[in-house]
Amino acid sequence: MAATEGLTRFSALDPMLPPPAPPALGDRIEVATADGARVAGGVQRHRHGPGDPPLLWSAAEVWQLFPDAGTAGTEGFDLLLGELRSRVDAEAPGSDSACVVNWPSRDAEAIRAFLDHGLAPLSALAVRTEGPPPAPAPGDAAIRVAGPADFDAVLALCTATFDYTGLVAHRRREQTAELLAPALRHALDEPLTWLAEAEGEPVALAQCAWVDSGEGAEAAELLPPGRWGYVNNLVTVAGHRGSGVGRALMARVHRELLGAGATATYLYYNPTNPLSSVFWHRQGYRPLWTSWEAHPATALR
Repeated sequence: MAATEGLTRFSALDPMLPPPAPPALGDRIEVATADGARVAGGVQRHRHGPGDPPLLWSAAEVWQLFPDAGTAGTEGFDLLLGELRSRVDAEAPGSDSACVVNWPSRDAEAIRAFLDHGLAPLSALAVRTEGPPPAPAPGDAAIRVAGPADFDAVLALCTATFDYTGLVAHRRREQTAELLAPALRHALDEPLTWLAEAEGEPVALAQCAWVDSGEGAEAAELLPPGRWGYVNNLVTVAGHRGSGVGRALMARVHRELLGAGATATYLYYNPTNPLSSVFWHRQGYRPLWTSWEAHPATALR
């Protein structure tokens, strides 16, 4: 599809979408619909080794489909997914494998094809440009910036996140703590992680970062231009969920990030997670991109 067609298509789907990226590199596929329209996309293969951090959110062996931006209509996606399955069948994937398509969340015609082919919405990139007023902090919790001395507590809280999401999204890895540790040590050198404490004990954590979405940046394929506050992880320990501590923590985070010049904030959450899917919508976030996946890869119909 021509670049102008892709731009028109994306603009019609969601005004928050950035201009579409050029056609993806990789194994190019092209098919024709019943009325002769040409539909194309790229397929990329990814393999992750035992110590690779992407294993925290990804299968070890991935076939990722990148439909060209102008792709429209259920039939076109149906045909592309059929071609993707043909490529999977030629390589006999193992059990730790997946087929993945990341696509604008509001494209209902594409969703119909994704569901028909056995894909599930396992991750969503959500943005918050406006939201409810900050909640007052609970009387029994104190919020402070975390630093290097808090590494053990932060690692335990972040690991707990994956213990739970391992039930409702990607399967938990046995080496979760080892995969998390290097990035967490680096993150704690910056004042972008906050801890909520009750009676001196950490009960919730928000780990954040800065992401620039400028010309040539990887983030520019997903986000409008700007300096974005990224909420990488939020976790509340089980005994304190529903107490308001998570809302208070995010009120602090939003004040800090927006006060420091963030254009807006974004995050990833699991639509299949019964806790986060409710919490983040109430915080003013809404999905912009959704990652649809079939596990193992042979589950793609």
